[in-house]
Amino acid sequence: MIFTKRLFAKQIDYICNVYVKNCYCFDSSLNPKRFILITHNSLEYNTDLTPLIISEYGRNIQKMVDFAITVEDREERNRVARAIIDIMGQLNPHLRDVNDFKHKLWDHLFVISKFQLDVDSPYPKPSPETFTTKPQRVAYPRNNIRYKHYGKVVEDMIQKAIEMQEGETKDAFIETIANVMKSFYITWNKDNVSDDVILDQLKLLSKGQLKLKEGVRLANKNDLQTRNVQQGHNNNQSMGSGIPKKKKKFHKKKFQA
Repeated sequence: MIFTKRLFAKQIDYICNVYVKNCYCFDSSLNPKRFILITHNSLEYNTDLTPLIISEYGRNIQKMVDFAITVEDREERNRVARAIIDIMGQLNPHLRDVNDFKHKLWDHLFVISKFQLDVDSPYPKPSPETFTTKPQRVAYPRNNIRYKHYGKVVEDMIQKAIEMQEGETKDAFIETIANVMKSFYITWNKDNVSDDVILDQLKLLSKGQLKLKEGVRLANKNDLQTRNVQQGHNNNQSMGSGIPKKKKKFHKKKFQA
């Protein structure tokens, strides 16, 4: 920690020495985030200054970047840029967990300079179009769902059943779809429903291509509700109930003399 503060103070001192003669930095032993550049001309108010391009880095970083643009010697300008990168990394330690930490800092440096800083970066210099070009519009699915309480998943299941070959697997899948439809119907409408209603709606959604096998009856309301409760209970056990267990009270044993 002491080494980090010394390194940070060294970078600040370097920037301040190169920056301007009427600017100085407080004692380097202070918290690095509290350093202030004080000018002898006049006090500055944020309302009178230009807006911050990346506000997370603060006004002083933006001033340092503006100064780095004005440095004529390229070698000196590269040294100033590297020092600014080190300070930006110290001000935002949370970025260290991000992949390509240094790459992101260099990109931020160019963005703050409005892509006017000409330095030798270890990474490709980004272009303004990278940040101004709008991404392609994501197509939003516009599906006309016939029965909202069944949703799109049931319609996809019905379409999949239509494409299957005739056989026991298809018959079992149709029965499963019908039971799912009945379960959804009871969940949303809170009323009991006859099998004929479910079968008519299944016939309507499949355009008459799916029929339940003769002699097969759907599960009743109580069985479906019990099945849903058990499934929800199993999910809670697998994911954890989230309820902290009560600690047992500790009672000291009394020793008789």
